[in-house]
Amino acid sequence: MTTTPAPADIAFSLLREGRFGDAENLMAREVQAAADKHGHGSPQWASAQCDLGNVLLNADQLPRAIECFRQAASVTPVDQESHKDQLTYRLNVGMALRMAGRLEEAEEQLRQGVQERLAFYGREHAGYAFGLEPLASLLLERGDVGGARQVVEETVAIFWNNGHERVASALALRAAVVQAGGTGEPLFIGLEQLPDHVVEQIGRVVTQLPVAGAAARKELITTVVAVLEQRLGADHQGTINALSALANLGRDSGDQAGRVEAIERVLASYERQGRTEEALMAELGLAMARDDAGDSEGSLRAYASAYERSQLIGRPEVISQVLRNWGLALRDAGRTGPAEQRLTQALEQARRGADHDTVGRAGVALGLFLQHEGRLDEARTILEEGLAVMDPVHPDALVGRSHLSAVRDGRTCGCGDMPSTIAEAFREFVITRLPGDLLDRLEVAIVDNDFKIDVHLRREPTEAELGRLNEVFATAQAEFRHRITDRS
Repeated sequence: MTTTPAPADIAFSLLREGRFGDAENLMAREVQAAADKHGHGSPQWASAQCDLGNVLLNADQLPRAIECFRQAASVTPVDQESHKDQLTYRLNVGMALRMAGRLEEAEEQLRQGVQERLAFYGREHAGYAFGLEPLASLLLERGDVGGARQVVEETVAIFWNNGHERVASALALRAAVVQAGGTGEPLFIGLEQLPDHVVEQIGRVVTQLPVAGAAARKELITTVVAVLEQRLGADHQGTINALSALANLGRDSGDQAGRVEAIERVLASYERQGRTEEALMAELGLAMARDDAGDSEGSLRAYASAYERSQLIGRPEVISQVLRNWGLALRDAGRTGPAEQRLTQALEQARRGADHDTVGRAGVALGLFLQHEGRLDEARTILEEGLAVMDPVHPDALVGRSHLSAVRDGRTCGCGDMPSTIAEAFREFVITRLPGDLLDRLEVAIVDNDFKIDVHLRREPTEAELGRLNEVFATAQAEFRHRITDRS
């Protein structure tokens, strides 16, 4: 027997597909439905408000998410269950305020939530510790290491005494607090008394902690890598994941030597285990890391090795990805002949597969190469082919559109006017999703990092068409807004 997915589950599936507006619209309808059926201010309405807040939070619309969580937390509980829900909503308000950088307000909300949890659960209950942990983390972020230490020790004790697996995240946070205190104490305690899966979870949380300062973060992750390797082994996925986090830190902090070393250890593990596809992805990462470290020859050797691995796998999409990246690296190294060969092969392989975005990305890469070589007619043909099959929201599609504009203007370099490119992609996104006889004219521009839209209709829309119109515009704004803020 199958069950229908809950609206919130559907909304998060839409978020994973990048359909932010559709997800938001779905949950907004659920809020209205809860109000119509149970009343504004009912526990059901509060629950729907919280779900909408979570969708907005994951769509980077923090102010609106905070307001949804506040609305949910303002509802008076009617029983034990709705009281527990209210405590969750209060916690969500504090966490969202923290994400928005409003730390003083966040601390106020989290402290209020801790007191409410203490009154509801009692001092020894894990439910109370669930409120303490984010407060300790916030205090650490605000530089109150002493206060954070006191709160996190109480958190660990409660989870430990209750045998609660959340002790993993509390111990990870404690390690960060101890490190910040600079006392020289061991960062991790009592791990020998915990099962392997809890130790693995500690490692996962440590890699996600927002520790200030690259040096401190590297020390913390390096320490947990050693702990995991000793306890779980060098080839355990938990150890590999922590090494990958160390590599990412090296990339973000400019520690390219540390990044290369971490990826080489990951690659060696996958090779020992015979995990060909994972080894391929690691080698692609190694190629980029070596290039960023100034080792161009080492980078190209890694791409050549990755190509051999991709042929063993045999999937056109995978081979195309390797060839595209290899071709771009050859181009950057000034080897135009081999670069063109690899980029052409990447498009040929992509056409053999079934993934449109792979075809589009390979076409954009080759088209840009041809443009910069002054072969504008060829570039135009390739770019138009690639863009025709790509999702218009894809970052590579926007880059390709911008370059196509330059090609049409007869320019061999320059990316065109990216804001105008994004605006035109927004316009096309909307037009292709509405009835053909509804819009008379749609003008889109980017002003002050937001969309300015002027809509002219041919006729009066039906109620259903008006709803569809609003949904399409909301979806377009949610999906394209990221492109405005992320462009460089």
